[in-house]
Amino acid sequence: MKIRFLEQEYWYGACVKYGMKMPLHADTEQELDFTSNQTPNQAMPLLISTKGRVIWRDTGFCAGFHKGVISVPDDCILTESKGRLREAYLYAMEHYFPFHERQPAKKLFSTILYNTWIELTFFQNQKDVLNYAKKLLDSGMPPGVLMIDDGWAEYYGEWSFHSGKFSNPKEMIEQLHQMGFAVMVWICPYISPDTVRFREAQRMDILIKEESKEPYIAKWWNGYSAVLDFSNPEAAGWLKEQLDDLQELGVDGFKFDAGDSIYYQEDNVSLQGVSPDEQSRLWAEFGEQYPFNEYRATFRAGGYGLLQRLCDKEHSWGETGVASLLPDTLLQGITGHPYGCPDMIGGGEYLNFQNLETYGLDEELFVRHSEIACLLPAMQFSALPCRVLSKENFAAVLRSLEVRKKYLPYLIEELERTGRTGEPLIRYMAYEFPEAGVEKIIDQFMLGSRYLVAPVYKKGSGRRKVYLPEGLWKLEDKKLESKGEYIFKESIPGKPLVFERIL
Repeated sequence: MKIRFLEQEYWYGACVKYGMKMPLHADTEQELDFTSNQTPNQAMPLLISTKGRVIWRDTGFCAGFHKGVISVPDDCILTESKGRLREAYLYAMEHYFPFHERQPAKKLFSTILYNTWIELTFFQNQKDVLNYAKKLLDSGMPPGVLMIDDGWAEYYGEWSFHSGKFSNPKEMIEQLHQMGFAVMVWICPYISPDTVRFREAQRMDILIKEESKEPYIAKWWNGYSAVLDFSNPEAAGWLKEQLDDLQELGVDGFKFDAGDSIYYQEDNVSLQGVSPDEQSRLWAEFGEQYPFNEYRATFRAGGYGLLQRLCDKEHSWGETGVASLLPDTLLQGITGHPYGCPDMIGGGEYLNFQNLETYGLDEELFVRHSEIACLLPAMQFSALPCRVLSKENFAAVLRSLEVRKKYLPYLIEELERTGRTGEPLIRYMAYEFPEAGVEKIIDQFMLGSRYLVAPVYKKGSGRRKVYLPEGLWKLEDKKLESKGEYIFKESIPGKPLVFERIL
């Protein structure tokens, strides 16, 4: 199917990792192949335009952009809604990914998220987890949701606390609860081969297999593992039994990692003969029953009640780091993933932090990441701010928390509205101002329809260029009347510029 661009038409969608590529326009010369999700983040078989048009297919596809023409498979559905970007999104959402009634736990957004990964990596243990929580509180950080990351369990597939690392997990969880934390633990859909759980799963026939009928062994970032077949309800039941036991122990929820499409194969043998993308979607569907959840890689999970984190970002200012946080989060919103989290503040790639022990941490980057995150749906720390920052920069992070606290009632109210209406919380400027010519702006956003937010994301910059649409606005206590123009404003580290829309 050949689709010619309309005049001044811009398109958004596909894979959240493509945030920096957006919007796609008549001069774009690119082929986006998301036939299967090859990215470490969310993907939707969806493109929507500022002229109210929608391209959809139930499975991924390849979209070519060349000389003002979009080429997509003939079985894609092209719809022309009456309206602009907002109307196109609402049409797509209502017809292809209506929002589920389930929403993630409110506490994932009303408090701060903490993750033990950067501090403890694979060496999770009871003493250090408790020390991590205590140091957070002693430094002045508020309690919130504590995620115990990979390394807490006996092995992949045996989801019980490692007896050598956690002498009394029930007591530990009770202590964390008393300190004000909800507790989540990391899990994945994989099973270490040559173990008791592997043999049990093999006997139950709940593993993905090769064409030879032998268990499929996936190569993923932590090694080689067998993989649960979520097209088989018995696999879901087998895992749920273990998670039920953890909840009996006091665990509040789970960080559902892995399940990326790239760790499955097209020739995998499963009960229902599903594709890699469908296995990834079924993994996401499984976790929706737990209000305290977090996912990173999903396919066609728009509208699901899931907290969806951006993939591990590097400790850098470029496209693999801070620069991509807002573009990717905006793309999350317009593809039906409003419950976003812009990775762990400072970056979630632990190897970067190990290298920083030698080369030093960019404290300015850490502070600006906190500034960017503070008015996004969820805000997550892993590296202890009080350990890695100077007193001055730690104070700037606390300033970000105060900003979040100020706007939290509105943020929570709008998130609840999102659950009812399906509209994104973090919105492209073009979503709210379709006639303003702001389609290419991806470094500022609208928080709902009321606040324009512009954090700093460039190193060494003490001021920000902001596009202020026509109308009356308020910055702090000062009213500003704009004709639809760019302005420059000084920026305090840790505190994004927030303009309230008056008229």
